[in-house]
Amino acid sequence: MDIVINIAVFLIAAVIFTFVGIFARKKIAESKMQSAENEAKKIIEMANIEAENKKKEEIFKAKEEIMNARKDLDQEIRERRGEVQNQERRLIQKEENLEKKQENVERKEQDLQSQEIELDAKRKEVEEVLNKQLLELQKISGLSKDDAKNLLLSEMEKQLTAEKAALLRDMESKLKEESSKNAKEVISYAIQKCAADHTSETTVSIVALPNDDMKGRIIGREGRNIKTLETLTGIDLIIDDTPEAVVISGFDPLRREVARIALEKLIEDGRIHPAKIEEMVEKAKEEIEQTIKEEGERAVLETGVIGLNPDLVKLIGKLKYRTSYGQNVLNHSIEVSNLARIMAEELGLDANLARRAGLLHDIGKALDHDMEGTHVELGVDILKKYKENEKVINAVEAHHEDVEPQTMEAVLIQAADAISASRPGARRETLDAYIKRLEQLEGIADSFEGVEKSFAIQAGREIRIIVKPEKINDDQMTLLARDIAKRVEEEMEYPGQIKVNVVRETRVIDYAK
Repeated sequence: MDIVINIAVFLIAAVIFTFVGIFARKKIAESKMQSAENEAKKIIEMANIEAENKKKEEIFKAKEEIMNARKDLDQEIRERRGEVQNQERRLIQKEENLEKKQENVERKEQDLQSQEIELDAKRKEVEEVLNKQLLELQKISGLSKDDAKNLLLSEMEKQLTAEKAALLRDMESKLKEESSKNAKEVISYAIQKCAADHTSETTVSIVALPNDDMKGRIIGREGRNIKTLETLTGIDLIIDDTPEAVVISGFDPLRREVARIALEKLIEDGRIHPAKIEEMVEKAKEEIEQTIKEEGERAVLETGVIGLNPDLVKLIGKLKYRTSYGQNVLNHSIEVSNLARIMAEELGLDANLARRAGLLHDIGKALDHDMEGTHVELGVDILKKYKENEKVINAVEAHHEDVEPQTMEAVLIQAADAISASRPGARRETLDAYIKRLEQLEGIADSFEGVEKSFAIQAGREIRIIVKPEKINDDQMTLLARDIAKRVEEEMEYPGQIKVNVVRETRVIDYAK
């Protein structure tokens, strides 16, 4: 029983203590909450106080900045006011100066008006005096005012005409000098760039023999072999005492070349009889045809001419076996093409047209000799047949001045043709004819009165004439040169042109003793 009571008491005590603990904890929590609230209130109050202080500080700073800005603004206003006052003073001073200047101008205007009145009066007086003088001059000269004016204008016109003529002569002289200088530079540059060796063609070819016994075999029984070869080729075969050599003579280089090739093949083969000769001549002709084609293609390739008809190319190759005064026509045509091209490039002209016309300008020489017409006419006809460019045809037709050149390129073809033909050694003539021409040239020059001595130089392309200064003056030199040139044109035949150079020299010698 006691145990139950104890347990009950323990339980009651436990419940009581539980309630007491709960109450005590509640009280403690309430007290903590109260203290936290108080602490929060204190923090809020401190924050409010601090914010109020910050606010006061910021307000103070703002007021201080406003005060400083106001001071700066007042200072700037004072400075601006000072500037405005200075400008006002300057404006007032300028107004005063302008007023003074205006007064001076008005004063000068009054002076000018008075001077103008005086000048008008003097002008009237001068006009009256001039009129009186003019009337007196008209009475003295017997000319009216209009007549005198026309006379004066006429004299002025004559004077101006003379001055214009003198100016034009000076300009023309300068232009000729510059043109001559530029032309010489272009031509010399073209010649230097297109330097070529020239070998005069001869009318004979020499074929070397392995031994002198071969001469008898070439002649054959009763001369039938040599007769057959001469008949088939149209050349002369000269067999003389020259050791181990046979001379082929003929004015047609093509036939001479056929004979040379055929004879060399016969000597190499060793069998020489009429049938074999005929066979070898045919082979030589075939070889020549192939060579003509190759030479034409080489010339076209070397000059850079494109688009030529194959027949024209073959005719160009045929020029290899044509000569003019001993000059190979193919080499001459190639050189003319290159010279014309170079000069056209230097002058800014059509270089392709120049090179084409230069290569084709002597193509008429490749046609058969028995055809009627000059090589210019034949060349023009063949180019028209193959529908060549009209400008090229004109250049070919005009290169010997048969017609007027229509283009500058045609003029260049004339110049290039003359340059190529006039090179020393380019063309050959017999020594007798050459000497005779030089003697005739000097004889014509010596026949004129006042000529002291004449010299034919530059292979007969220039005649230099020394005149007697006491008999021929400077003006007479011009007439003398013209008369000699005209006489040479009338009495002589020559390729190209001949320069007549008249020299008048006066020497004065004295001695210092």
